[in-house]
Amino acid sequence: MDIATLDVRSLKLGQSVLLDGLVHTGRDRFHKHLHDGGFLPAGVDLPTSALYHCGPVMVRDGGGWRMVAGGPTTSSREEPYEADVIARFGLRIIIGKGGMGQKTLAACREHGCVYLQAVGGAAALIAAAVERVEGVDFLEDFGAAEAMWHLRVRGFPAVVAMDAHGNSLYEAVSSASTARLKALIG
Repeated sequence: MDIATLDVRSLKLGQSVLLDGLVHTGRDRFHKHLHDGGFLPAGVDLPTSALYHCGPVMVRDGGGWRMVAGGPTTSSREEPYEADVIARFGLRIIIGKGGMGQKTLAACREHGCVYLQAVGGAAALIAAAVERVEGVDFLEDFGAAEAMWHLRVRGFPAVVAMDAHGNSLYEAVSSASTARLKALIG
């Protein structure tokens, strides 16, 4: 699925996707930077790309960079910032691990954004989906793990965990588990 043209409102909860296109990494320092009124680097267009909660392991490769490992980081740490980032920058696709909270879910519904669950523990598999590293911003300011890496991906695997209609796999599992527990303990 081409990230730039993907109709995120058509994605269904639990649907597996393979993404092609531009993915930018962004963790705590980057989110706080944006939330506090900071800028996006020149050329970064979040509505036509995805924001990946990831602190990749990168190595120099000739004149550029290569991703060695790129597993997702825990997304809930970005909850204080994400709804604002979605609204301010037109973010449509978030990739991470472990889900996000009610503010982000509401912003996804209101602004047409999805949260995709990347497989934790599959850092090498995810790195294999990176065709090339197109650049990096904030490396000097934030350090390698917190920098904004620009990745061209093909076949990046993920699952729709929070859709653009306000549905959440995490809430569905929690509700079903609570109901089952109540039934078991009577």
